Amino acid sequence: MLNQAPVQETTLVGGWSAFHALTPQDQEIFNQALKGFVGVSYTPTAVSTQIVAGTNYRYKCNASMAPSEVIWEAIVEIYAPLEGQPHITGIVRI
Repeated sequence: MLNQAPVQETTLVGGWSAFHALTPQDQEIFNQALKGFVGVSYTPTAVSTQIVAGTNYRYKCNASMAPSEVIWEAIVEIYAPLEGQPHITGIVRI
């Protein structure tokens, strides 16, 4: 039997990572960007990142709007610059 090296995830420079569980830092970026956001409630379930001059985030979220009990999925896109506050760049219902 041959010894095989572990499979490593490769990401192209400027490419998006695979969706993965949020780290505490990912959650903090999400919280900062949505601070004061009203209307729809978004709960992130996974995140994908892209390193640029800062970091782009795509958060896969469960979304809902009170008082309705309907839940749908959405991608919340956030840009975190090297300096300054992260902010929402787009929200897409999926």
